[in-house]
Amino acid sequence: MHDDSPGTALTGGNMDPVVRVGDTVRRVTGPWTPAVHALLAAYETAGIDETPRALGIDVAGREVLTYVAGDILTELPPDAQWSRSVLVAAAALLRRLHDASVPFVELDLPWRTTSHEPVEVICHNDAAPYNLVARDGALVGIIDVDMASPGSRLWDLAYLAYRIVPYVEDAHGYEPGRDGARSARLAELVEAYGIPVPHDEVLRVAVLRLDELAEFTDHRAAETGRADLVAHAAMYRRDAVRLRDLVGRSTSDG
Repeated sequence: MHDDSPGTALTGGNMDPVVRVGDTVRRVTGPWTPAVHALLAAYETAGIDETPRALGIDVAGREVLTYVAGDILTELPPDAQWSRSVLVAAAALLRRLHDASVPFVELDLPWRTTSHEPVEVICHNDAAPYNLVARDGALVGIIDVDMASPGSRLWDLAYLAYRIVPYVEDAHGYEPGRDGARSARLAELVEAYGIPVPHDEVLRVAVLRLDELAEFTDHRAAETGRADLVAHAAMYRRDAVRLRDLVGRSTSDG
C-alpha cells in the first residue's frame, strides 16, 4: 500500500507540484499518464536503469514513481556539472531512450505535448542538466518524463546540446579552459549519440526549439503570473538570436 501523505516538495516542477514521499515521487496525472507509464515500462524492459519506474496511482490521484537517488546535475559544483564524461553519458543515455521508444511511434496515444515532424522516436522533450541525476560524478538518472511526445531524434538532441554543451546564457560555472570548447563538446555529444549529423544542423534545430519554448513559456507566465517565466522566455529569445548568428557564420564560412 502506498504512503499517501502530502510529502516534501521537490525543486523544479515548473508545470505542476512534485513531492517526495519516502522512496517515491508523486505528481499530478492527466490523459497522458498511461502513455508515459507505458513508456517507462518499455525503458525498464530495455534494461535502462536510469529512469523512474511507474508504481501506479495513489488515493489522492497522483502518479507514484520511484525516486532516483542522487544529486541533480545543476546542484553540483561546476567541474562536476560540466564534466566531459557526464556530457558523453547523457548523449548515450538519450540514444538508448530513443531506441527503446521506437515501437510507440506507430501507436495512437495521448501525450501531454505536441508532436514534431519528422516523427522517429518518443522525445523526452526536456533532456537537460536540471533533469539529470548523478552520484559520485557519474550519470545515474534522468527524470521528468511526463512531457514526452513523438518527434525527431534531433529535436531532443538539439535541446540537450543547448543545455549541456552549453549554449544557454545562464551556464553558470562553465569554463572552456577547464571543460572544453563548445565546438569540441558539441562534437563529443553528437559522436556519443551515435548518428552523424552536421553540427550546424544541431544548432539550427536548437533555434527552432528555443523559438517554440519562448512562446510556450510566455503562455505559462501569463497563466501563472510568474515573473521568473517571463525572464526565462526572454533568455530563450536572446539565446536563439546568438545561435542563429552562429549558424549563419558557420554557413558562410563553408
